[in-house]
Amino acid sequence: MDSQPTANPMSLVDRTVIVTGAAQGIGRAVADLVVALGGNVVIADMNGDALEAAKAEYPEGRYLGVKANIANAAEVDALVQYAVDTFGAVHGLVNNAGITRPAMLSKMTLQEWDQVISVHLTGAFLCSQAVGNHMIERAKAGDPNPGSIVNISSDAGVQGTIGQVNYATAKAGIIGMTMSTAREWAKYNIRANCVAFGVVVTPMTETVRSEKFAETYLSRIPLGRWSSAEEAAKPVCFLLSDAASFITGQRLSANGGMQMAG
Repeated sequence: MDSQPTANPMSLVDRTVIVTGAAQGIGRAVADLVVALGGNVVIADMNGDALEAAKAEYPEGRYLGVKANIANAAEVDALVQYAVDTFGAVHGLVNNAGITRPAMLSKMTLQEWDQVISVHLTGAFLCSQAVGNHMIERAKAGDPNPGSIVNISSDAGVQGTIGQVNYATAKAGIIGMTMSTAREWAKYNIRANCVAFGVVVTPMTETVRSEKFAETYLSRIPLGRWSSAEEAAKPVCFLLSDAASFITGQRLSANGGMQMAG
């Protein structure tokens, strides 16, 4: 008897996902995988040139690039409405946008603090609120699977870091935001989870991976290597998909064992 083909539980066919800060790095890899899994992707980024260049690399009708400051409520609302108008609905959100402004705590300026908190935390809040309200409307209209939110956190948010108290605080806040979102919106079957990365090969981690620090960091990673951006995209898309249909409010650590939860 011939075996029947098994449906792909990670399929994103007919789903639209907004990924913030996705002109490069992890966000871009997530966008690529969303499309490879059959979905439509909306990339929100401040780099308009990169958004325009990306257009040629995606299937026609499956990509939308929007230049937007995610820390601006009006621009976030416009972003979500544009995505809905283009694709009919938004089924997933990846709060990936982030920046770093390194400085020791005793010397960090208020501006350096505010900039990082604004992009990471305020941006994730505004995007979650705008997309979440759209998902809630669909849930109330009878959609049994209105969507999934995935926030990008970091090991820094659970163990701290030296020289980036703003970043570590923001990433810790993302974890709390994830759990609160999951509790509030579970009644609508809207799931919220986060992925906490260790060291991923992106422009943001060049200093950590430099000759000066690489040996120290690699010695703390049991798998003994960095993660690629393409590897990092996989757990994010897992949480977006039906493969994670009974998972919400969780922090998934994708760090090669660098930080292990008890």
